Amino acid sequence: MNRRTLFQTLPAAGLLPATAWAASGANASADLPATTVYELRVYHCLEGKLPDLLKRFREHTTKLFERHGMKNLAYWTPLDEPAKSNTLIYVLAHASREAAAASWKAFQADPEWVEVRDKSEANGKIVEKVDSTYMTKTDFSNFGW
Repeated sequence: MNRRTLFQTLPAAGLLPATAWAASGANASADLPATTVYELRVYHCLEGKLPDLLKRFREHTTKLFERHGMKNLAYWTPLDEPAKSNTLIYVLAHASREAAAASWKAFQADPEWVEVRDKSEANGKIVEKVDSTYMTKTDFSNFGW
C-alpha cells in the first residue's frame, strides 16, 4: 500500500494532532537544557489494578507532576504479557537531581496528591513496586523529546 492510499484510509481527525505537531516543528526537548536529568519510572501494579493506576495518572498525577516542576515526557504500557497486565513505564524530565528530589518531596506532601492517592486506594493498594532510574542523554541521542 502506498502512502497516499494509506492516508486516504485513515480518518482525518486521527491525523490532526500529529499533523499539528509536525507543522509546528515542535520538539518537546527543544525547551530542555542539555543538563536535563531524565527519570525512568516503572510501576508494577498489583493484580487487576493497572486500570486504576492509569485512571489516576490520566486524571490527576500528570497535572500534579507539572505543578511540582516535573515535565511529563512519555508514558507506555507493554504489549506483551506478563507485563502488559500490570506495568506502567514513563519518563520525566527534571532540571537537575536536586530539582528532582525537591519536586518529589513537594509532590508527596501535596494535600491534593494525598487525597487523590487515598481515594484511589480505597479498595486496596494499587502499586506493588516502583523502579526509578535517573539518566542523562548521550551526545548521540536522537529522539523527539
